[in-house]
Amino acid sequence: MNDQPAGTTDDSGARPSAPYEEADVLFHGGEIVTAAADSRESDPRPEAVAVKDGVIVHVGDHREAVDRWQGPRTQVRDLAGRALLPGFIDAHGHLGGIGLQATLANLLADPDGDVTDIASLQDKLRAWAKTPVGAFSQWIIGFGYDDAMLAEGRHPTREDLDAVSTTKPVLAIHQSFHLGAVNSRGLRELGYTRATADPDGGVIRRQSGPVARPFGEPNGVLEETAFNPASEKATAGLPLTALAALFGKGVASAASFGFTTVQEGGATLKNLKALRDAAALVPFKIDVVAYARADEATASPEPDPVRASQDYERGVRAAGVKMYLDGSPQGRTAWLTEPYLERPEGTPEGYRGYPTVEDPKIVLDQVRAAYAKAWQVLAHVNGDAAIDQFVEAVKTAAAEAEPADADRRTVAIHAQTAREDQIAAFSRLGIIPSFFSMHTYYWGDWYRKTVLGPERAATISPARWAVDRQMIYTSHHDAPVALPNSIAILSSQVTRRTRTDQVVLGPEQCVSALDAVKSITVHAAHQYFEQDRKGSIEVGKLADLVILSANPLTVPPEQIKDIRVAETIKRGTTVHSAAGTKADDPEPGLEAPIDYQWHGCC
Repeated sequence: MNDQPAGTTDDSGARPSAPYEEADVLFHGGEIVTAAADSRESDPRPEAVAVKDGVIVHVGDHREAVDRWQGPRTQVRDLAGRALLPGFIDAHGHLGGIGLQATLANLLADPDGDVTDIASLQDKLRAWAKTPVGAFSQWIIGFGYDDAMLAEGRHPTREDLDAVSTTKPVLAIHQSFHLGAVNSRGLRELGYTRATADPDGGVIRRQSGPVARPFGEPNGVLEETAFNPASEKATAGLPLTALAALFGKGVASAASFGFTTVQEGGATLKNLKALRDAAALVPFKIDVVAYARADEATASPEPDPVRASQDYERGVRAAGVKMYLDGSPQGRTAWLTEPYLERPEGTPEGYRGYPTVEDPKIVLDQVRAAYAKAWQVLAHVNGDAAIDQFVEAVKTAAAEAEPADADRRTVAIHAQTAREDQIAAFSRLGIIPSFFSMHTYYWGDWYRKTVLGPERAATISPARWAVDRQMIYTSHHDAPVALPNSIAILSSQVTRRTRTDQVVLGPEQCVSALDAVKSITVHAAHQYFEQDRKGSIEVGKLADLVILSANPLTVPPEQIKDIRVAETIKRGTTVHSAAGTKADDPEPGLEAPIDYQWHGCC
C-alpha cells in the first residue's frame, strides 16, 4: 500500500513547519473525487485530504496539508494512484435481506452465481440442505433464481421442488423477491389448496390451462401477497443463530462494496425493534437508516411507533415509512397503464399487472398520516400506473398538510417505468426519484423481448430526464434483489449495457460518471437530509470514505464495471479492506438472540 510510517516528514523529506495541528490520517498520491454538490468533471482535483477525530479537516494542497496537519502520530496514506471518494450511501436496500442473501442457497445466475437451469437450481438447494444452517432449518430455502436466465425460461414448479425434498418444505425465492415457488409440502404448510382464493394484491398460480380461480390446483408459484406468507414462514424457521447474524452479515457485505450508510427499507415494527435491539448489543460499524412499513405504522395505536429522528443511536436511526403500491416488472406483477408485451400464462388479454392497494383512499390516508407525523415517505412504485396513484396521493396530501411547502423529500422508489410527464410531476412536487438502475443490466434484454418491448424498455430508469431538469435523483441496489454492488450501480447508469445481448438500452438515458457518483454520494445524503455531514469530501463533513482501484470519472465508461473496492472507511476508521482485515468479520455481538423475521421487500 506504500503507506508512509507515521512521523515528521513527508515524501519530499521536509519537516512540517510549527505550529501544526496533528491529523490522524493524511491521504495523498491518488485521484480525489470530492463529489461536492456543485462539482464538475472539469474541476481541478485536490492533492490531499486530512482527517482528525473522524472529521475531514483539510481538502486541497498537499504541501499545506503537510505543513499544517502532519505530526509525529499522523498516519500518512499514499493512495498509489488509486481513487478516494466519499463513502457510498445506499439510497434503498434491505440490510436484513443482505444478510439473508448471504445465508441462503445462492440461486443467482452469472455473474453473481452459477445457476443456469432447473437442475442446477435443484442441486444448489440439495447442497444447502446439508450445510449446518440448512440441516437445522425447518425449510430448505434458496434465493435469487431468475426465470429469464433459466434454460427452461420458466419458474420452477411444485414438482421440480418435490425432487429436492418431499419431507421438508422447500422455497425457491425469485430474484425480485416478489415471487417464489414452493414444493407440495410447502403448499400444505401454507394451507394453499385448489379451494384457496387469491389474496388481495397477490396470485396463487394454478396448473396449466385457463382454469377459473379459485378451483385450479396450485402449481407452486406464488406472487406478491400470496408469496409473503411463504417467505415469512420459511425464514422464521431458520436457526436462531442464523437469524441473529443477519444484520452483521449485511453490514459486512455492504461495507465490502464501499457503503458507509445503508438502509433497512420497509421493516415491520417487530423488525425495527430487532434492529434497535441488535444495535444496543453492539453498535453498527456503518450507519443504518430504517423505514417502517407504512400500512403497519399508520394503523398502529401507538402515538409514534416509528420514533423518527435525525440522530443515530449506536449506528441506527428511523427516518419514516415505506409504502408498497405494486410489484415487480421483471416478474410481470408491476402495475402498468399499458399491457405487458407477453402476459404470464393464465392471465387475461390486455393484462397490465395489478396494484398492491387498489383503493386510492387507503394510499392517500397513509401519506396523510405520515405527513402529519413528519415521517419521510418512501413508496415502492415500479409501474407507471402505480406512479400515477402515488403522485395523486402526494399532490393531495401535500396541499392539505401544514405547511404545504414543507421540505419533505418524499421518494419514489424504483420508478422503473416512469413516463417523462411523471418525472416532470416529481419535479413540481419535490419527489425524489430513486432508480433501480441495475435493471438496465440484469433485465434489460428481458424487458425488450418479453416485458415491455423495445420502445418502452429504452426508457426504464430514466435518469437523464431527471438530469435534464436539474433534479436530484438517487440510484440504489435494492439488495437482496441484487448484490449491494456499488460499482454495478455506477456502470449501469453510464453504459446501460444489457447482460446477455450486450446492447445499450436507451443510450439517450445514459448519464455522466459524475452524475452516477453523485447519485450514491451527495444526492443520497440529500435524500436522507444528511447532506451537511455526509456525501462529499469537504471540510467539516464526516470522514466516510472509500478507496477504489481506479477513478470512475477518468476510466473509459466500459471499464467502470472492472473497478474494485479496496477499502471502506467510516469516520476515519477502516471497516473493510480488500487485503482482508478483521473489519470484514460480522459484528461479533450480534450472535446474541434477537427477535427478527424477514418480511419480503423489494
